[in-house]
Amino acid sequence: MFKTRGGLTHPTGARRRVERTPFGNSGRPLTAPNSCLNNNFSCLNDKIDNRDFPVPVFLLILFSNHAPKPGFHPNKISNTMNRLLTLLFALGLLAGPTFGQTADNPSDPAPAEYTFRFVAGDDMFYIPWNGNGEELDRLLACIAQNKAAITEGSVPVLVDGYCTSQPSEAENLALAKTRSNRVKTEMILRGGLTEECFTTKNHADKGNFVTVRLVIPATPSEAELAARRAAEKAEAERLEAAKRAEEERLAAERAAAEERRRAEEEARRAAEEAAAAAPAAEEPEESECCAMGLDLRANLLRWATLTPDLGLEWHISDRWSLGVGGSWTSWSWNNKQRRYALWEVAPEVRYYMGKARRGYLGLMFKTGAFNYKFSETGRQGDLLGGGLTGGYILPLGKRLSLDFSLGLGYLNADYEKYTVIDGVRVRHGSETRDWWGPVHAGITLKWNLF
Repeated sequence: MFKTRGGLTHPTGARRRVERTPFGNSGRPLTAPNSCLNNNFSCLNDKIDNRDFPVPVFLLILFSNHAPKPGFHPNKISNTMNRLLTLLFALGLLAGPTFGQTADNPSDPAPAEYTFRFVAGDDMFYIPWNGNGEELDRLLACIAQNKAAITEGSVPVLVDGYCTSQPSEAENLALAKTRSNRVKTEMILRGGLTEECFTTKNHADKGNFVTVRLVIPATPSEAELAARRAAEKAEAERLEAAKRAEEERLAAERAAAEERRRAEEEARRAAEEAAAAAPAAEEPEESECCAMGLDLRANLLRWATLTPDLGLEWHISDRWSLGVGGSWTSWSWNNKQRRYALWEVAPEVRYYMGKARRGYLGLMFKTGAFNYKFSETGRQGDLLGGGLTGGYILPLGKRLSLDFSLGLGYLNADYEKYTVIDGVRVRHGSETRDWWGPVHAGITLKWNLF
């Protein structure tokens, strides 16, 4: 049964720190393997290389295979010496470093790399086995010395899990991950670290162990510190010199700019004095709205009433123009019971005013004929009139403009009344009407042809 703490999986309860070995609770195997007892030193050497059992088992195997027989003879002295030398050699091997660990010297600094061994095929972290306890103590001591740097992130903790005891790569990686989490759990619970302190990688090769590496930056020597301080001082002096040079350059540029400004100011004053002394020249007029040429006109109000309207305006001088406009339409509907027909011609002369010549006054003459029948009675006749016109030109571009115009004057209409009976017009008399008031209105689009 496992619980999750700090993002890691660890044994619950008292099983977190396992105080047993693969050989029982005492740290000794219950029985020595028969293969080792029968195969003499060949099996013993394999066991020494793999460290699968503690020292007492090795001594039991040694003395069980080479104990003196009854009936000791002097010729056996050499054999006894050989056995003694073998014993001393084996004890030397067992007293040496385990799995590349450093000697237990309190004065030595904590190693940067730590190795924890696991039983093949097992994910339990047996602490008092195979040197794991001593290695864990060294690791926790190193963590305590560098905890502030580790939590800040300046000293990363690299955890690599290895496994080769499973039949497939995926199973090896899964078991390696569990072993890595076991080791990280000890560092979290006993070292006060967090999951963010670790960089974990798992591998399906090399063996059954977990390595922990702390990348601790080397402390610089006094010579290195002195060289670093000298380099920093030289760099500061270089930056200060560059700053002074930049300030001098900017000051020179400001002085040159000020000199140019003074020269330009003097030149401007001289030009103003010369202009004041010379005779005043005629100010240029604003851009002309109506230049000499020919314009094509279309009254948009007439077009809106389904009455096509076109006209021409000829600018005979910079202020005078002659124009003529005409309209024509003929509509009938409801089996010709309704009718709207008109033609009209209106010549006009204009005088443009102002510097820009956008406003104008004009004189207009109008003549035409009409046929209106919007009810039972229709009216058909002639019209004649004229009046004064005025307007304003709004430029839209180099060649386009809008002409807003209005005309006031007199209009006479002489017409006959009629009805339509069985498709035949029947006259019902005539009338003449006179009109004083607006005789023209237009919003005219003008296009300067040339």
